[in-house]
Amino acid sequence: MKILKVILIIVVVLAAIFFIGGMFLPKTYSVSRSIVVNAPDSMIYKNIADFNNFLKWNPWYKMEPTATVDISGVPLQPGHLYKWKGDKSGEGQMLITKIEKDKHVDIELKFLKPFESIAQTTFELDTAKNGTYVTWTMKGANNSTMEKWMGLCFNGMIGGDFEDGLKGLKDLSEEK
Repeated sequence: MKILKVILIIVVVLAAIFFIGGMFLPKTYSVSRSIVVNAPDSMIYKNIADFNNFLKWNPWYKMEPTATVDISGVPLQPGHLYKWKGDKSGEGQMLITKIEKDKHVDIELKFLKPFESIAQTTFELDTAKNGTYVTWTMKGANNSTMEKWMGLCFNGMIGGDFEDGLKGLKDLSEEK
């Protein structure tokens, strides 16, 4: 009986920490990584805003090349759409919503499975001393207590994938 009381107290304390602590966690998250690519901004832009090229350096597609991918719409234009479905990568879509040629690409990222969420992804291209400075950013809302706790690890979890992706973008863009 005493052991059950102790277990119950521990469960209540952990639940309190989870829910009360969650009230103080950030309501949004942001993940951002950058790299300098020794290639013209126009080449890098095409490798980002044309999802047929994105497929060549997408870090999640490299992890699961058997995922089903459907690309539609006009490349390099708002409305260009990339849908995927995989066992490891889940299901979702990316829709280009706004572009500034050779400078900026805005993408709405929707995850459908294993969980639903929406994020805003941007690619910024700026002139750098030895090429083009590329920044990949993803921002979104932490709508639930669980998402707030997960948000604490999000930068580390997604950041490594962004770094791998940017290295792939660099390699593809610098090919001679």
